[in-house]
Amino acid sequence: MNRDTDVMAEGFKGEKAIVLPYSVCNYQAANTITSKLHITHIGYYPNAKKHYRDRQEGCAEYILIYCENGHGWIKQDGITYNIARNDLYIIPKNTTHSYGSRANDPWSIYWIHFQGTETSLFENIIGQITHMDDNHTNKQNDRLQLFESIYQNLEMGYSPENLEYTSFCFQYFLASIKYSTQYKESNPIKVDNIIQDIILFMKDNLENNISLDEIASHFNYSKSHLINLFKQKTSYPPMVYYNQLRMQRACSYLQFTLLKIKEIAFKLHFYDPFHFSKAFTKEMKMSPQDYRRKYQK
Repeated sequence: MNRDTDVMAEGFKGEKAIVLPYSVCNYQAANTITSKLHITHIGYYPNAKKHYRDRQEGCAEYILIYCENGHGWIKQDGITYNIARNDLYIIPKNTTHSYGSRANDPWSIYWIHFQGTETSLFENIIGQITHMDDNHTNKQNDRLQLFESIYQNLEMGYSPENLEYTSFCFQYFLASIKYSTQYKESNPIKVDNIIQDIILFMKDNLENNISLDEIASHFNYSKSHLINLFKQKTSYPPMVYYNQLRMQRACSYLQFTLLKIKEIAFKLHFYDPFHFSKAFTKEMKMSPQDYRRKYQK
């Protein structure tokens, strides 16, 4: 029997996570660009007291753990590795492992699950501790800014451009570890355009049940022009994209709050809990209850 347990007895202030829907992961696996290396889960757990994970049958993805502060441990194939500040470890896929935070000095970790056809390019940094010297603090900050850029873009939705951008960013992130002496400082580029403004407006109104008419009116566009513009940039109609963002918010509520299923349904303006559960299951390939059991502390 597969024993896969996740113990986090209490929430971590400032925690965040995104689990990409199966349909999006399947798209990434088929896309010429993202198939090489793509993210399936991403998150950050600060001061993760009592954090513990045990996967006796391994995981289908590679798991990257970067310790920002504190101490923890990773056990892989019977060998235990002590993890400290600025240590990074990538657990190979399909490998028996467990890991956890030290009780007297709990770790703060950035973590990413990833897959791809080109993971072998980074095999020399997989399955071993990579330590980044504190003398390179500025470069470490750049890496964390890159992580935040990846996270924020995925938080903005799953357009092909976002997925491809995050794939390239993640390749650069791993390359900065593999080729640490060649790693140069860089700042993420922020693009200010109307599509980003529309997506931010959507995110600000996920609990207000806005309509296409309201979005178009807010930006002084006709509905047809808005649809064409949005599809050209994201490949999705605006309301499909809006509903993806609603599901992302629902996942966050399920994982990080104690709100009941019906409370989440009404908070996000679904007709009723049944409608919410049906829509959620279609998007995430599991029920809200199963998602909460799998990912919540």
